[in-house]
Amino acid sequence: MIIKEEGITSPKGFMAAGDHIGIKKFKKDLAIIYSEKPALCSAVFTTNAVKAAPLKLAIKVLSENNYIQAIAINSGNANACTGEQGYIDAVDCAKTLATSLNLNENQVLVSSTGVIGKLLDRDIILNGIKNVSKELSDSDESAQNCAEAIMTTDTFKKQITVEIDIKGKPVKISGIAKGSGMIHPNMATMLGFLTTDINITKEMLDKAFKSNIADSFNMITVDGETSTNDTCLILANGMAENILIDKEDENFNKFREAVEYVTKNLAKQIVTDGEGATKFLEVNIKGARLKEDARTLCKAILNSQLVKTAFFGKDANWGRILSAMGASGVKFNPDKVKISFKNEIGSIDLYENGMPYKFDEEFALQILEMREIKIDIILQEGTEEITGWGCDLSYEYVRINAEYRT
Repeated sequence: MIIKEEGITSPKGFMAAGDHIGIKKFKKDLAIIYSEKPALCSAVFTTNAVKAAPLKLAIKVLSENNYIQAIAINSGNANACTGEQGYIDAVDCAKTLATSLNLNENQVLVSSTGVIGKLLDRDIILNGIKNVSKELSDSDESAQNCAEAIMTTDTFKKQITVEIDIKGKPVKISGIAKGSGMIHPNMATMLGFLTTDINITKEMLDKAFKSNIADSFNMITVDGETSTNDTCLILANGMAENILIDKEDENFNKFREAVEYVTKNLAKQIVTDGEGATKFLEVNIKGARLKEDARTLCKAILNSQLVKTAFFGKDANWGRILSAMGASGVKFNPDKVKISFKNEIGSIDLYENGMPYKFDEEFALQILEMREIKIDIILQEGTEEITGWGCDLSYEYVRINAEYRT
């Protein structure tokens, strides 16, 4: 697998565009991704009972058609909690995109992110779709514009491309994502879009894509909030002309691993950019009885406000970690648990077999002063394990979200 510094247009047959149309005051706010050929689509959406209008439309479209050729994504307005008019607006955005690109309405999707409870400015966004459709290109500049246009409070573009070889044919998988707050995915993340030129069946695409979401996008959290607009999808247009992947063989596994690398990389980029974050936290749970136990414990630690603030304060307060685990509902024996912190500075054991270690507080502080910190938890209850990623909770997070609508 080769990692490339290329954007969403890197796979064959994909074009993109991104520009400022006026939803935001200054920054780019509309992106379009387009495939020269109809592409198989596999997608996952938020489990929040409150779903934005674009998600309702996308779910309907994908229930009727497996092939998508274009997606329009606006930032600055979520088009969520906007009633019947919000759904009409989403449909009209899709119609405008389809007309602009000479496609059928069932070949396009729309996606939105931003402020909840505000109707779209129809004139701005419909005219914007028409204009940005004319800017589509497979250039790197267009790919960068696209990645930038989906951002809201993000401080940097999130993108990754990998290349694999399938029987002598180069196959690429690219991805972009946005998200830095309201991140606690459940079957998706804030927004994530992957493109690939692989030749594959719908069944195998679903298996390769959806199977790794639980251990990638679903294992990140910034603030424990599941968005109304969470969407993650992949488009596969087959233009790499590799041998068709229609079964779980060596070629399928190679592709699945590449997709997993892309989704985990994007997921970690989202956490790294957590609103106001000063720490990137990785929690490794080992020795759990069940995989779901490990998952629940991991999220309990990463979502604990007391744990998050302890790391912001550079306090080696392992008691908060153990307490969060105990309150998770998972049955385990605290007397078997081992808790350690580590990073490039070194490793320090804090708690084991029901007793605290007498650790060097100054050395612990050196570890906690670094941006990236790993929290290793050993349960000794079984053989299951999981890794999750999160961040601390800072003053800046409160400021950003207190001022979000203004």
